[in-house]
Amino acid sequence: MNQRQRKKLSRRLFNAIPLGDTAAMKAVLRAGADPEQADSEGTTPLYAASVNGEAEIARLLLVAGAAPDTESSGIGAEGTPLCAAACWGHTETVRELLAHGADPNVQEDHGTGWSPLDWANNGPHPATVALLTTAGATTSGRTA
Repeated sequence: MNQRQRKKLSRRLFNAIPLGDTAAMKAVLRAGADPEQADSEGTTPLYAASVNGEAEIARLLLVAGAAPDTESSGIGAEGTPLCAAACWGHTETVRELLAHGADPNVQEDHGTGWSPLDWANNGPHPATVALLTTAGATTSGRTA
């Protein structure tokens, strides 16, 4: 697959995320889109799905090989998928990420920032806090 084809598939993949278009996501992944390929700003597909609360899209990306703890570096989209989902209280997305191996204690900013539990507590998102706590999450001890 050439670079032009990869870019086209990546665009289609990113377009499907905010729409929650699982059919388009399945098609683009079948066509060979890389579930780990960040966009031109550095945002990963799994981060985009997680911050938008698209649990089914996140599941499809994880099944296709997206690593659950890869940190995104996009402008305004920095951090881990689990922190992104926890920040907004997207409990179903948090559940999918944990089910696919996301570490509930990985802190953002390459280990120097907040944990998913910090973000969920800050929400506050009690259902997400409960889910993370059950998974063994702890706070980073850092404050805003």
